[in-house]
Amino acid sequence: MEEISTAPPCPAPPAIQPPPRITVPQGAVDTHSHVIGAPPAYPFVAARSYTPPPASADDYIAMLDATRMTYGVLTQVSVHGTDNRLLEDALRRHPTRLRGIGVLALDASDRERAALKEAGVVGLRLNVLYGGGIGLGEVEGYGDMCKEMGWHLQFLVDAADLPAVARRLGRLPVPFLIDHMGHFPTTRGVGSEGFQTLLSLVRDGAWARLSGAYRTSVQGPPYDDTVPFARALAAAAPERCVWGSDWPHVANWGVMMTVADLLDLLARWVPDEMLRNRILTENPQRLFGFGAVGA
Repeated sequence: MEEISTAPPCPAPPAIQPPPRITVPQGAVDTHSHVIGAPPAYPFVAARSYTPPPASADDYIAMLDATRMTYGVLTQVSVHGTDNRLLEDALRRHPTRLRGIGVLALDASDRERAALKEAGVVGLRLNVLYGGGIGLGEVEGYGDMCKEMGWHLQFLVDAADLPAVARRLGRLPVPFLIDHMGHFPTTRGVGSEGFQTLLSLVRDGAWARLSGAYRTSVQGPPYDDTVPFARALAAAAPERCVWGSDWPHVANWGVMMTVADLLDLLARWVPDEMLRNRILTENPQRLFGFGAVGA
């Protein structure tokens, strides 16, 4: 039975998703979204910072269709902890369109790892910002696990924490990605030590997700204050930047945007259409294993 939690409920995304104004290329990948179940069938962890409404795989596929996205990557949501059952079910139902990023205990059985890989999981996430995730204390162990499984690692971390762990991340034996452009308020500035460390990691081989404008902006829509950060990352490693919608936008109690709003923002982040299309197609297809360039 789920323990009692005081985590506040957060709103659902818009039920109707209009198409974006920009042209979305064939093969485009939304690299970061979630499916969410409802207790008691899919319990929530007690140590969480929000309580989300359900978000089904069918809802997600409908969003992809409405916004003209070809593929999607589902990341295990923090409120379900290491219970990846809903994620695995979604991947098995849509094997050609979806890939997954799991959250596993370091001592997860060989059987559990193999089942997730067979379902379409291609990486693991370590989350130090929201309850229900797994922190950085065992990052080397997770690097070894991912190397064994042929996976990559993703980190949801405040960029201010990167200087202390940058050397450890740089020694990982697998590709790794930093989520939401470092997930920190834009008031710190592009010149802040944390963001400069992120840029250095990306120049040296890390991946960056251009996403989460509503999580980092202090100005709110249309998120003008996020533009310099996205442009700096795209310039640092145009071949290792990807985009994600972060649907269904959990833990967002401010303005609730549509995915089209966020795709159109990408056009301001990356005005060059050829580079933008690369960020939407070639780069994520390579990292997540989609299409002709997939693993």
